[in-house]
Amino acid sequence: MTVSCDRAPRLGFFERWLSLWVAIAIGLGLLLGQRFPAFFAGLSRWEIAQINLPIAVLIWCMILPMLVDVDLGAAKQLGRQPKGFIVTLAVNWAIKPFTMALLGWLFLGWIFRDWLDPQLAESAIAGLILLGAAPCTAMVFVWSRLTQGDPTFTLIQVAVNDLVTVVAYAPITALLLGLAAITVPWPTLLGSVLLYVAVPLLVAQSLRSRLLKRGSAALRQFDRACKPFSTLGLLLTVLLLFGFQASTFLAQPQTIALIAVPILLQSLLIFAIAYGWAWRWKLPHGQAAPAALIGTSNFFELAVAVAISLFGLQSGAAIATVVGVLVEVPMMLVLVAIANRSRSWFGSSETAA
Repeated sequence: MTVSCDRAPRLGFFERWLSLWVAIAIGLGLLLGQRFPAFFAGLSRWEIAQINLPIAVLIWCMILPMLVDVDLGAAKQLGRQPKGFIVTLAVNWAIKPFTMALLGWLFLGWIFRDWLDPQLAESAIAGLILLGAAPCTAMVFVWSRLTQGDPTFTLIQVAVNDLVTVVAYAPITALLLGLAAITVPWPTLLGSVLLYVAVPLLVAQSLRSRLLKRGSAALRQFDRACKPFSTLGLLLTVLLLFGFQASTFLAQPQTIALIAVPILLQSLLIFAIAYGWAWRWKLPHGQAAPAALIGTSNFFELAVAVAISLFGLQSGAAIATVVGVLVEVPMMLVLVAIANRSRSWFGSSETAA
């Protein structure tokens, strides 16, 4: 598979100023969520199996253009280049859950213990563990697109991680939480995989086939036309997420800030490990970036659902998973920028060994 690694991504106007638009969306979300709480409360109840439908629609707007770029015929070539998949699986399942547990205990259980209620801190550590054991399903398509990641590699790594999540999430979180059993909301887990990967992939591939019948120029034209809608979907998602949690964010700013510290450090640590590993193995940038970003981002729908079902809506665990949602987008934009600016580190290698 050919992947160009020595050209900078060509970003449109909205993508070049994405950090500014996200900051505005965060501010609007907090403002509107505080001003119109009933409206956002109503939207938050539009869900199936704890999957919010407005958010799902917006995520479709973000990921569908990425999935149209996926060439399933290239999957065989990726199968002969396993290093990227080794990186993503090892980091997401052998490193990430355990470092999140360690950072949660270090900061919430020790360094910040004088500023947090002990019960809330203990529960919040549990929430961080639930968050750390859930690699991203949907948003990684957005981060991969912003770094010009290989769309086929991104899809396959998401699919592989989803399969591992089905069998490994409960045992790993049970081990780290010290519980005999974890009740995983299977409708949420399986429904998210279906909603964010399987169904949009089928729709996208059908659309791709129709476009290619009209020539490759039609596919490129579709891609250019959809980019603004993909960015708009991201901004509206941010606005809704902050609108849904405006009261929590504004009522407990100190608690939110303290819980955010280990999450932010975890993001930097996991990105550094995965990205550095990919660089050491001479992976092309199109694989290195999404391999690092999938573990840095989180499957927050699953983590929030499990936290609420195990510990309750008002628990520290639920708050911690919500904080993960609140800080993810700004943090991921920083890491996307780092990935784009370090593209030259990966030389001009065309293929993964």
